[in-house]
Amino acid sequence: MAMALALVSGVTAPAQATEPSATSAPASQAAVQARQNILGAWQIASLEQPGPDGQMQTTPCCGLLTLTEDGHMAVQVMLPESMINAYSHGGYEASYGTFKMSPDGKSMVFHVDGALVRDLVGRDLPRAIRLEGNRLIITSTNPAEHWRVVWQRP
Repeated sequence: MAMALALVSGVTAPAQATEPSATSAPASQAAVQARQNILGAWQIASLEQPGPDGQMQTTPCCGLLTLTEDGHMAVQVMLPESMINAYSHGGYEASYGTFKMSPDGKSMVFHVDGALVRDLVGRDLPRAIRLEGNRLIITSTNPAEHWRVVWQRP
C-alpha cells in the first residue's frame, strides 16, 4: 500500500524522496542480507497511526505485501470503508512498483508504477525497515508521518 506500505501503507500525504537515492552507493553485505531477508510474501499484522487525540491506535485491516527477487513490490490493504487517507480509496489500498535498498540495509525506496490512488504513480516513497524475527516493521522516513505497519510471514 503505497501504505500499509504505500506501503507500504501510510495515512498521511506521501512525500517525495528528499534523501539521496538508495542506489547512490554500492550495496554493502548488510544491504544484500537485509534484502534477502525481506523477500517473499507478508501478511499485515498491525497498522498503527495517530488517533484524534494524537495517541497511536491500531486500525483494523488485512493485507498482503509481496517483494520479489527481481526488485518488484506490490501491496494491498483492506481498511475500514470510512477510513480516508492519501494512499487509499473507498477503504482499499493497492499499489505496485519497484524497490531499492539503501546501502546500510535499514531503509528502502518504493517507486510506485501503478496505484489505485493515481496521485501516487511515479512517486518515490522512502521507508525505514526493521526485521524482528518473523516480523517486518515499516515506517515512513518523513518526519510528518507517524504511522507504523507490522507485517508477518503467512
